[in-house]
Amino acid sequence: MRKSGPQNDVVGINWKENKASNDIDLDMVEKQSSLQNESITKCQIPGLEYVVFVKGSGPHEIDYGYLPDKPPKEVLVSRKCAEAVLRGAQVYVPGIMACSSHVEEGDLVAVSVAVEQPFPDGGWGLGITRGTVLQGLPTDPYHFERNGLYIGQGTTMLSRAGIFRASQGIAVDMNNRVFKLPSFYDVLEGEIFLQNLPSIIAAHALDPQKGERILDMCAAPGGKTTAIAILMKDEGEVIAADRSHNKVIDIQKLAAELGLTCITTYKLDALKAVRKRNGSSDTTTLCCNKDNNDVVNQRSDSGPLGNGVSSTTIVGSNADTTFKENVSNEKANERTYTSKADIRKNTRRMRNGPGRNQSLGGRVENSKGFLPNSFDRVLLDAPCSALGLRPRLFAGEETIESLRNHGKYQRRMFDQAVQLVRPGGVLVYSTCTINPGENEALVRYALDTYKFLSLAPQHPRIGGAGLVGRCEFPDGYVEEWLKPGEEELVQRFDPSSQLDTIGFFIAKFAVGPKDNI
Repeated sequence: MRKSGPQNDVVGINWKENKASNDIDLDMVEKQSSLQNESITKCQIPGLEYVVFVKGSGPHEIDYGYLPDKPPKEVLVSRKCAEAVLRGAQVYVPGIMACSSHVEEGDLVAVSVAVEQPFPDGGWGLGITRGTVLQGLPTDPYHFERNGLYIGQGTTMLSRAGIFRASQGIAVDMNNRVFKLPSFYDVLEGEIFLQNLPSIIAAHALDPQKGERILDMCAAPGGKTTAIAILMKDEGEVIAADRSHNKVIDIQKLAAELGLTCITTYKLDALKAVRKRNGSSDTTTLCCNKDNNDVVNQRSDSGPLGNGVSSTTIVGSNADTTFKENVSNEKANERTYTSKADIRKNTRRMRNGPGRNQSLGGRVENSKGFLPNSFDRVLLDAPCSALGLRPRLFAGEETIESLRNHGKYQRRMFDQAVQLVRPGGVLVYSTCTINPGENEALVRYALDTYKFLSLAPQHPRIGGAGLVGRCEFPDGYVEEWLKPGEEELVQRFDPSSQLDTIGFFIAKFAVGPKDNI
């Protein structure tokens, strides 16, 4: 990191190791916070000695050199790109929405963020097309998109033309940030991975063992998948599934980068994860088939599929093209959940054309689902409202109704997950939200619906207790949470606590005999 230059603001790196106690005591948080004056510190939580904490600073004031008659050259990035930059990332090509004219390689530019604005139809989105020219003056029609939302300065690595022609790579090297965090770009590649602490805890809560067969149902971007594989010493089988082709490619790249060979990736909608023996997808009936762990994959006339960038060998791939027609027919007849994020994405695609939304290339294997009871452990890190993420620059589309819909969607996924775990196995449910309707209410649903499930202790335990009680809404809807005695068996991470993490929730279930179901 020192070699990577002064722009990373890496000073006083000091590895500080204290003798960790065998158990996490009451002052563990105080011990950890006492180390926060160091730039990089080793985690003192037993079992997590391989984890290091990186401390940032800010907010810092930045002089962008703005003059009334000569505004600075600017780059406008998407919200998600800006959130990554605030966490130490560089500005990559896909994240740039617009920039000033005559931007050349090596120019110093001010970087701002475009946050979604309300549309007349009641929706939210960006009133800007990718490639727009920024004028830099208050008279600029897009001035309101970024006024007061500058996140730093950087040096362009490409010209304006190059930025909007390239499909990947760093566009702006950030060397002066509102929040200063070291960039880990090209630092110890293949040996480290940046991850939130609660996500690491979720992998430990699953407690994967060597030789087991484990499913990560919503695996992208792959951080928990690779953490699980590392905890298993890369011995066993980790199935990583996601419904997005490009995200599956990202998981493959990460697994290959870290040299993990036990990870197999599939493109699969988590709502269709269970496959009955007769070949149809099952979303309601709990089946107890203990003797077959088959995975059924899509096959194609085009011949055997290559490995692409996967670190594992994908087996099986010849057959009929009628499968695609069947899939399209199934999709036409089913009721699917469409998130507001997908709606915004489709709106942008229609407005901007296919260029920035096209496939990343590479091949991924499609799965038609897994047989019931075919996994020792399952991790369901469910899609959620993400109200716990930090930094979070936008949450304007969420309403009480949309939050309830998230909970309904997660219950359907949980119904799939619980069928895939064998009796005696483990199911871990996690989210990155602080909404009780997606956390404690899901646990209540799980325990009341599936009597063979029970909450299991988690190790290590550093998060807070869950919420006990219920919530009655003005329209009469009642949301049941945890019962007394259950709150200490889940972990709720509060962003305002001294641990200073993202908002997160983890529940671990032990799966008992399913014979009486």
